[in-house]
Amino acid sequence: MSFAQRSHTCGEIRAEHAGQTVVLNGWAHKVRDLGGVTFVDLRDRSGLVQLLIDPAKLDPKDIRNECCLSLEGVVRLRSEQTRNPKMPTGDVEIEVTGFQILSAAKPLPFPVSDEDQMNSVNEELRIKYRYLDLRRPSMSKKFALRAAAIRKMRQYLDDRGFTEIETPIFTKSTPEGARDYLVPYRLEPGKFYALPQSPQQYKQMLMVAGLERYYQVARCFRDEAQRADRQPEFTQLDLEMSFVKQEDILELIEGLCVNVTNELNQEFDLGLQEVEPFFRLTYQESMERFGCDKPDLRFGLELFDVSDVVAGSGFGVFSGAVEAGGKVRGVRYPGGIVLSRKDVSGLEDFCKEFGAKGMASFYVARSADDGEGVMALPNGMFVRGGCSKFLSEAELVGILTAAQAEPGDLLCFIADEYSAGNNVLYRLRVEIGERCGLRDPKILRFGFVLDFPLVEWNPEGNRWDSVHHPFTSPKAEDLHLLDSDPGKVRADCYDVVCNGSEWASGSIRIYRPDVQSRVFELLGIDEARQQERFGHILEAFQYGAPPHGGIAPGIDRYLMYLLDEDNIREVIAFPKVGGGYDPFMDAPSTIDPQQWAEMGLRLS
Repeated sequence: MSFAQRSHTCGEIRAEHAGQTVVLNGWAHKVRDLGGVTFVDLRDRSGLVQLLIDPAKLDPKDIRNECCLSLEGVVRLRSEQTRNPKMPTGDVEIEVTGFQILSAAKPLPFPVSDEDQMNSVNEELRIKYRYLDLRRPSMSKKFALRAAAIRKMRQYLDDRGFTEIETPIFTKSTPEGARDYLVPYRLEPGKFYALPQSPQQYKQMLMVAGLERYYQVARCFRDEAQRADRQPEFTQLDLEMSFVKQEDILELIEGLCVNVTNELNQEFDLGLQEVEPFFRLTYQESMERFGCDKPDLRFGLELFDVSDVVAGSGFGVFSGAVEAGGKVRGVRYPGGIVLSRKDVSGLEDFCKEFGAKGMASFYVARSADDGEGVMALPNGMFVRGGCSKFLSEAELVGILTAAQAEPGDLLCFIADEYSAGNNVLYRLRVEIGERCGLRDPKILRFGFVLDFPLVEWNPEGNRWDSVHHPFTSPKAEDLHLLDSDPGKVRADCYDVVCNGSEWASGSIRIYRPDVQSRVFELLGIDEARQQERFGHILEAFQYGAPPHGGIAPGIDRYLMYLLDEDNIREVIAFPKVGGGYDPFMDAPSTIDPQQWAEMGLRLS
């Protein structure tokens, strides 16, 4: 079918075009039949413009929402009363002199033109008809932002001497934490490729090859449980550098993030506060102060430890936990004195969901008359309710000091083993921050968490596991502990975190074959399996491997931060839903018996 190609895009028409004849191509976003005149909002990738069709001159009855049109018309200024300041093209309209329906549209499964109604549409239905969902201006803007973010990241690295290199998608199955996705090798039944969880080994080989500065916008695949910020296939900005130390990589990724984010914020009018320099915490500091290794630092409310204060307390819940080798730690709830007993009980139930045996608490009263049972303390402060009646004045004063408590607070305590307590307290801190309105979506608080442990003990497997991956270098000053006390070995490893989630992970890599073999042995990988799985790396390291390191920020999560999205599916064009299912393609699906036979496989 022949058609008149556009002279202009819809979103570029302005008052200065008045009187001009234009040709537009696009979709009927919204059709309004007012009897004597028909208005159509025409949409293309650049935006919307209003069309005016006089039924006395042209018959618009076949124009339906989302049909594809080509039209010719004259640009007219709208009257002062009918101008629409909410649209960039709101000062004008197109008086249509002729149109052609290029493709009709049947009734839609959901109202693409109504953003309010779209909020209640089932997500799986939206993904099944993703090609319609993506027509929404709000969705198309997300992917314009995504494209701009990747373009700016590339430019930042290109300007600093990096080379973009693609690495294979079909690779070898090696342990990197999650399960691999496997692909049968047809020519030799019983052998399999694996889809890469990351380009980790290939990029290290590029450093051995002397390319020194590599990056890639890499597709990665992990067969793991899905969460709101995870997909079975995802995209990351993968990079590696030779002859660098940790500080070089930290400076690079901080500069990239600050520059790209602030530029995007201005270009797309995201309304974010300007990104500040990154904070820095060691892993140990982060766990002690915030209970996790990915703290949300848009607000304070640091955890406090009162184990020493209550070690000999008459309150058995506290003293018993300390005697058992645990900790009594807590977090304050600003203004929590307004919470009822039922509200506090709800907080306790919240803690129990994450493994807490219970939650103790008491209020910091504002005066002697602030409710029933107020107790005055020697330091001039007042407490009431909860576990305060079981604690001595000295213990209460020590707790208020440690908590940096203020009148009107609710103090919440978890008495448990250190790691179990952290798991509850960090979630409780975030919940309090959310309830108090302290998690401002217009602030992106990026930072580094450094000096992770190299390994952690896996009691179920009775072995040491890598905290990150087996190619992470131990700190030189801790290398002597690798055999005698591996739990104390720190890694040259670093995470970038933002607003309570991990954005990027990286490390200085092992580049000496003897050290790599020692780490493999620590992880229970004997020499035979080392050669089978990693012989190519150990061999390569014997040919002058340089010191090197890298990092890999997640692009999907980055878009979640910029757009304040809670679900990663909102920033991926064709995402999977629960269990890795793709409603659009109806995948995964069965295969023909012939394909089973070709691969030398059968379904048991």
